[in-house]
Amino acid sequence: ITGQDILFFWVARMIMMQLEVAHDIPFKSVYLHQLVRDETGVKMSKTLGNVIDPLDMIDEFGADAVRFTMTSMAAIGGSLKLSAERVKGHRNFGTKLWNAMRFAEMNGVFEPVSGHTQFRHIPDAKQTLNKWIIGEVAKTREAVDAALTAFRFNDAANTLYAFVWGTVCDWYVEFSKPVLQGDDTAARSETRACMKWVLDQCLILLHPIMPFITEELWQISGKRAQEFLMHADWPTYQAIDLVDQDADREMNWVIALIEQVRSVRAQMNVPVGLRIEMLQIELDDSGRTAWNHNQAPIKRLARIARLTPSEDVPKGAVTIAVAGGVFALPLADIIDIAEEKARLVKSLDKLGKDISALRARLKNPKFVTSAPDSVVSETRAKAALKQDEIGTLQAALARLEQLG
Repeated sequence: ITGQDILFFWVARMIMMQLEVAHDIPFKSVYLHQLVRDETGVKMSKTLGNVIDPLDMIDEFGADAVRFTMTSMAAIGGSLKLSAERVKGHRNFGTKLWNAMRFAEMNGVFEPVSGHTQFRHIPDAKQTLNKWIIGEVAKTREAVDAALTAFRFNDAANTLYAFVWGTVCDWYVEFSKPVLQGDDTAARSETRACMKWVLDQCLILLHPIMPFITEELWQISGKRAQEFLMHADWPTYQAIDLVDQDADREMNWVIALIEQVRSVRAQMNVPVGLRIEMLQIELDDSGRTAWNHNQAPIKRLARIARLTPSEDVPKGAVTIAVAGGVFALPLADIIDIAEEKARLVKSLDKLGKDISALRARLKNPKFVTSAPDSVVSETRAKAALKQDEIGTLQAALARLEQLG
């Protein structure tokens, strides 16, 4: 493991010397990591005053946050642009994991069962929600293993980040709340057992990258058959054995519907806490089953007051299409359409001026050739970001045009 800059100055010489002296090569694989630079891509220098001391980062954000940041950016070759903001973001990721474990503890998930709280075997799930998350864990395990085997450490870290923060914390934990706080004893017991197993798998898979917080959470979240996380077996379960296609289809339908409703609400500037009506225009048998099974979490997470059947989309309503169904959100009486249009047009005008200025700089040969590479790269990144913002606002404006 070494930096790419000394491949021919050191690595190749070691190989040639070993071949000459011992008639063998010293290693079969060479991992060339990135060169760590500051957030603008400039090489760190005491003269420039842009040196980031890892010990200072560890003192401020913790060793695990620094490790995860470096790993998540560890694509082979190139430069790793390190900044305090990136490390801070991964410190927040550790906090998210800690809060998920605290939620589980507060809801009786880590109460001892038969002397231990670790489930060595995968829970026997009957609830759709639990079947779905078990399959998601298996898919993540396979993706992480494939990335580690191919030395794509950044892919492994980013897969785990998306799974733990998004799938587990944002979706599974939220979907499980009505069950854990409900009156169905069997469903509550199964969900506790499943959540216990899922969180244990999160700790195991994250442990190579975030060893300190995962070991701490392992120790304080109950007595386990394997006392130390560092001694726990690496999982080998397969997605082909654990993914339930029906559960996977149903829960992905539910998530897609919630995300679309949230997107429309955000684009149309609907008040966050306001519960609104949703119209059911079309819905096939599969969609109706998914709605009936999950209407409570859908209404809570999408802030829907009620679902009302309707034969057509009324004027002033935004259409939402999902697999096998069409819904609509009547917003004409909720938002001031004219005011929203004016706000979006004003924002688009400002973005248009900003991006024109940035493009003018990039088209100027003097700027491209004389400005530091970091400044040129930053200008290109800003232009791309503003172009994405324009696309988002244009889509929102198009929706408003449909409302009248």
